Amino acid sequence: MMGGSAAPRAAATRRTSKLTVAALALLIAGLGVVSSIRRSNRRPPSRKLPPPVPAKSVDLGRYLGKWYEFARYDTWFEHDDEGATAEYSLRPDGLIRVVNASRRGSPTGRLRWAEARARVVPGSGDARLKVAFFGPFFIGNYWVLDHADDYSWSIVGEGSRRYLWILTRAPVPETDVQAMLIERVGGLGYDTAILHLTQQPPG
Repeated sequence: MMGGSAAPRAAATRRTSKLTVAALALLIAGLGVVSSIRRSNRRPPSRKLPPPVPAKSVDLGRYLGKWYEFARYDTWFEHDDEGATAEYSLRPDGLIRVVNASRRGSPTGRLRWAEARARVVPGSGDARLKVAFFGPFFIGNYWVLDHADDYSWSIVGEGSRRYLWILTRAPVPETDVQAMLIERVGGLGYDTAILHLTQQPPG
């Protein structure tokens, strides 16, 4: 009786093993696809152009306050977000408090927000910052590549051109300002054809 049941058990074990290997293969393939999508969303750096550099220094006192996102390069962490804003204020320790907010799926969708702290990179004319989200676990570059003399708009990116945000003080800038900003980012070497124009809530 023991000998008679050994063959079916062995066959069942082999089938289970094959199923496990197949499931693992599918999981690894799936992770590879997700990783590939995330890498493609970040866009590889341009090898034909030198890195963009901030055009001028920044007066942090005038830069602080609330900004509305007019346009951006879409990213996996902001995908499907609208109504995005960024607000900067000084912290008691001298760092800058950053609060990013957005609405999921539409300008009136579910509110999402994240808080970070930023420090100025010495010798950058206050135009380059290091921003830390989630404690020390995610630190990103924040370069003010250009801004209006009256601080009514700002173009933010970093050296690789993977990320880009166009910020304005007005929720919806005038049409001529929109055209000027898109032309400016094109002059900085960004692909304006893939800009996501952010929708802001009415009124």
